[in-house]
Amino acid sequence: MKFKMQHLFIDTNIYLRFYQFSSDTLEELNKLLTNVKNNNIKLYVTSQVVHEFWRNREASISHSLKILSGQKLPDIYPQMCKSYDEYPTLRELSKGYSKLLTPLMGKLREDIDSNQCGADKIIDGLFSAAQKLDVDEDIIQNAKTRVALGNPPGRNDSLGDSINWELLLKNVPNQTDLHLVTVDKKDYTSKIDDKRLTEFLNKEWKERKNSTIHYYTQLSDFLSREFPDIKLPSDLELEADLQKETAINNLVNSYSFQMTHLAIKILGSFNDFTDDQIREIVEASTTNKQIYWIYDDSDVKAFLLQLIDGKEDVLPTELLEDFNRIYRKELVTSSNDDELPFDD
Repeated sequence: MKFKMQHLFIDTNIYLRFYQFSSDTLEELNKLLTNVKNNNIKLYVTSQVVHEFWRNREASISHSLKILSGQKLPDIYPQMCKSYDEYPTLRELSKGYSKLLTPLMGKLREDIDSNQCGADKIIDGLFSAAQKLDVDEDIIQNAKTRVALGNPPGRNDSLGDSINWELLLKNVPNQTDLHLVTVDKKDYTSKIDDKRLTEFLNKEWKERKNSTIHYYTQLSDFLSREFPDIKLPSDLELEADLQKETAINNLVNSYSFQMTHLAIKILGSFNDFTDDQIREIVEASTTNKQIYWIYDDSDVKAFLLQLIDGKEDVLPTELLEDFNRIYRKELVTSSNDDELPFDD
């Protein structure tokens, strides 16, 4: 399918939303990158945006981590709750949440320090693939004049938005529509309708560029309008990988039989696992009571046997022996082959 190339500018605040609590998703960001690389979108990135992004990335992440680490499920309940069926499940969920949050925070901090978060990789790709617009003295002077005259965007305490606007006026070809995405309502948004660009900027763009500027407050709004039918393999792969990793994590850290069955049901829909994933699942199946106590349940046993079929060589010898004692007793000649290798 051939698309008409769209010209796009994304404000710094939109890039930073991918480190914050927002409705924006990495799938949207990845779809954007794919379309930029395929020349469906011409993305403009100013040096001002790049500098603002790196100045504010740490603060955005720090704020999000503070909120995330401070969120806790209740660990005490009124006595009147304890006679209800939901109470034991709530207690288990609280324990499971705390158990998973700590390793999650550790992994996050490692990836943050090495710039390996999902958003880091895609944004770095976008900055590399975009047309870079560099600031010069003329642009700075034009931005200062704009602010001195009281013309949006921009304020006396910050020339950033004015610089970006002047760069777009200078570099976007005449008679070319521009799509602008920002959540900066103070500088860009109409006072009458916050879903429209302010009248001054709309009029200026039409007069200077002889074209239309389209205004959005979310990247998803732009993508759904201009690329409503596009379906990228990368979207499906990212979603599938995330679902698989989540299910593996839930199985490894399962704290109930119900959670084990649910995780295995999801994992049963996949047929490709890395060697590390196989080792992780098998080790959990021999150490987590919520798995090996129901070793003879048809779904549990069938999934695990199929998982290692032909993959025994990726397992350490001791781990494979432990697995066989539980799930493949017919291979074990020991007189204790009816016993589980664990004391409880």
